[in-house]
Amino acid sequence: MQLNLLLRETLDRLLGEHGLKPAADLEPQLERTRDSKHGDFTSNIALRVANKLSRPPREFAAEIVAAFPESRLIEKIQVAGPGFINFTLAAGAFEQELRTILAKGDAYGCSELGSRQRVLLEYVSANPTGPLHVGHGRLAAYGASLANLLRATGHEVHEEYYVNDAGRQMDILAASVWFRYAELLGEDLPFPANAYQGEYVREIAQALHETHGNSLAADANTIISILANSEVGPEELIDLVIGQLRTQLGSDGFEAILLAALTGVLDDIKNDLEGFGVKPQNWYFEHSLVDGAIDRALKALTKRDMLYTRDGATWFKSSEFGDDKDRVVVRENGASTYFASDIAYHLEKRERGFDLLLDVLGADHHGYVARVRAGLEAMGEPAECLEVRLVQFVALYRGREKIQMSTRSGEYVTLRQLREDVGNDAARFFYVSRSADQHLDFDLELAKAQSNDNPVYYIQYAHARVASMLRRMKEEGMSVENSDAVDLTRLAEEAERTLMVALSRYPEIVQLAAVNRAPQHLVHYLRDTAAAFHACYNFHRVLVDDLTLRNARVTLALATQQIVRNGLSLLGVAAPNSM
Repeated sequence: MQLNLLLRETLDRLLGEHGLKPAADLEPQLERTRDSKHGDFTSNIALRVANKLSRPPREFAAEIVAAFPESRLIEKIQVAGPGFINFTLAAGAFEQELRTILAKGDAYGCSELGSRQRVLLEYVSANPTGPLHVGHGRLAAYGASLANLLRATGHEVHEEYYVNDAGRQMDILAASVWFRYAELLGEDLPFPANAYQGEYVREIAQALHETHGNSLAADANTIISILANSEVGPEELIDLVIGQLRTQLGSDGFEAILLAALTGVLDDIKNDLEGFGVKPQNWYFEHSLVDGAIDRALKALTKRDMLYTRDGATWFKSSEFGDDKDRVVVRENGASTYFASDIAYHLEKRERGFDLLLDVLGADHHGYVARVRAGLEAMGEPAECLEVRLVQFVALYRGREKIQMSTRSGEYVTLRQLREDVGNDAARFFYVSRSADQHLDFDLELAKAQSNDNPVYYIQYAHARVASMLRRMKEEGMSVENSDAVDLTRLAEEAERTLMVALSRYPEIVQLAAVNRAPQHLVHYLRDTAAAFHACYNFHRVLVDDLTLRNARVTLALATQQIVRNGLSLLGVAAPNSM
């Protein structure tokens, strides 16, 4: 409700007077008091902020109370204990909030907390070497939900997918496709153990053959002799094969295979994400960095004396910025490193005018954060312009058997297979049901269950239940009154008051989820709100003969439906009218 927004505005104003900027760790949070004698809500914000100001908490709490704007929603504000601020709401505050929910509709819960900050949100960015698997699905669901939450709180969000199309893994994919292509030409070749083995590789090879015929054939005997070399390991063998294919096919021939492989995989990824409700506005290709961004980044580092040469390579002094060691940016052979591409890409993001670079990455990128931030700082960018959220892995179970996944071996469950099994709604919901920094065990059976044990079903059912009620009202000729004309003081039952309080917290939860990059707060809130609604609906009949009471309860049900619809929309989950 507006109380949280008023507290936020008051705190920001006071912090500004003391020379401090608003920060995520200073976000005020309201909690219901355990005892109504202490008011309706309490906040510990003065206790959390006072030490930053070198002030006694009670003193700063009193300053907040004195600066708090008048509001017809608030009857009394008091300082309690060591510095808590207790709020007693005016009679009718919750009733008025129901009217506000219905008046604002889909916009209820939105705010300008982000002050139109320009955010470049990069997420998924899976290597285009195979279909998206269930782990990528969690990145997609989390990133898309985060984008929705940030937009709802006043940020200007640009969603981007970084396409790693210029590295060694793409060469391995191209070689994998060539081996399957050679099979179509009748060649009997051993398939490298560390090549990509999924069925999609055969499909790309088939399309390649249909387009190019036999023009990309190579000397199979030479390839066989390379693979027969037992003195080198599998990784070196595949590199030797790649080199031989480049020699025999020429740069144009090998690039044709690369392009076919990239196009085939990337088109599949785009279709998969779109089917999942994830639509990045931009697909940024790594190879485009070669056109100057890396050179600009290296020049910026050279200008600030951040590079040095050792053993023929060029090193960046990243240890001066908190990294555990210095990093190579140009190898002794003159080729730039992945790290050089990373810092160049992030510099280019800043050059596009974004205030915050928000990266959503897999947990295996834990070493990435310090060195990229070091690179940005060394090029004169503020450290706080980069924020990285690491998303932990997904464990998928069939019964008690954990499914092992490997893109190279082709043994994995794709995101598309998961969506077809449990549906988009369950997948989007379950993926963000736990904190992103915690491992997620995805229960397929629960996700498919049509019962109250399934949280997404339970929440969607609340929306559908109200829709069913409205259909019955129409069939029986009952009208829905405008909430302004409804006597909401008739909502006096404890279950009704509990539901009203829950509904009023929605704007606060949206802000909490956005500020902390934690959509699971919204998941838990929707589950609790649905529970409060079902309890109220089960014990207190809505369509009673008492017209005044009926109108009040219908209004409460409509407000609940609106909140559920708004919240599910932020999570990318549908709000069905029937189930």
